[in-house]
Amino acid sequence: MSFALGLGCCSTTLQAQTASDQLSSFVQAVQSARGSFSQFTVGPQGQTKPAQTGRFSFKRPGQFNWEVLKPYAQQIVSDGQEMYQFDPDLNQVSVRKVDQAIGASPAAILFGSGALDQAFKVSVLPDKDGLAWLRALPRTGDAGFVHVDIGFQGGLPAHIILLDAFGQTTHVKLSGLVRNPGLASDAFKFVPPPGADVVRMQ
Repeated sequence: MSFALGLGCCSTTLQAQTASDQLSSFVQAVQSARGSFSQFTVGPQGQTKPAQTGRFSFKRPGQFNWEVLKPYAQQIVSDGQEMYQFDPDLNQVSVRKVDQAIGASPAAILFGSGALDQAFKVSVLPDKDGLAWLRALPRTGDAGFVHVDIGFQGGLPAHIILLDAFGQTTHVKLSGLVRNPGLASDAFKFVPPPGADVVRMQ
């Protein structure tokens, strides 16, 4: 092995440590946050679905509000016990237990308690686009996705890339993230609108 190849190997190791440190720091030090997001999905044949934009907030463990504002409104709220998905166009609310909904999902990394090793095998990817990248693979076969890549910058997640079981790739970019803000006591309380069809998922 030449010196150049050896240096490249060592560099990757340092990048891996940096990415791991940022993930660990984020999970342990950031107990709540709020910010904005944009996301788009690319199908297995390269077709792109309409982009979505919105805002989010969370408080560990397991409380979050993920609100799509454009092009069509949708809201996903977890109070730590149950998760509510509200589709205003259909006036329908789907309800499920939060541990079933996010136990081995990408949301567990961002909003969970931090016990990642139980649900994921985490490895390191080379730095790219100024971000330190990690890959999380679910330890169970029924997670609904193949892997999720998370790019960190300055100790915060900035770009998430999810490959699902259907070959679709979803890119989520986070911006304006505020660490440990004061959040209203009812920030993660969801009351179904009058007349909404409430469906409880088993």
